[in-house]
Amino acid sequence: MKYLLKTEPDAYSFDDLEREEQTIWDGVKNAAAVKYLREMKPGDLLVIYHTGNEKAAVGTAKVLTVVVKDPKNPQVRIAAGEPLKKQRTLAEIKAQKLFADSPLIKQGRLSVVPLTGAQWAWLTGA
Repeated sequence: MKYLLKTEPDAYSFDDLEREEQTIWDGVKNAAAVKYLREMKPGDLLVIYHTGNEKAAVGTAKVLTVVVKDPKNPQVRIAAGEPLKKQRTLAEIKAQKLFADSPLIKQGRLSVVPLTGAQWAWLTGA
């Protein structure tokens, strides 16, 4: 599976993830977003998206482990991937028909969003 993870760059940015190489992605409160975290598996691919003033997909990451001791607070260890060669802004994403039914657009406040293969390919240029 593939997912998009949103983060406020002032709190934790893709640059922070690159510097640390790995981090635990937890503390998500929205029930739908928590459900997506619980569903993640090692090897799943991620796009890191900066919210706030940037509003753009900026890099990739990969799921290393998923620990669900507390179903309301799964802890997903992720490893930094690569910065995107071309950052994709929210305006560009919204202009793409392949995102028309995406929770990224329909549930804009959702911090963890599943991606289709086509969405992943467009976001990452793969």
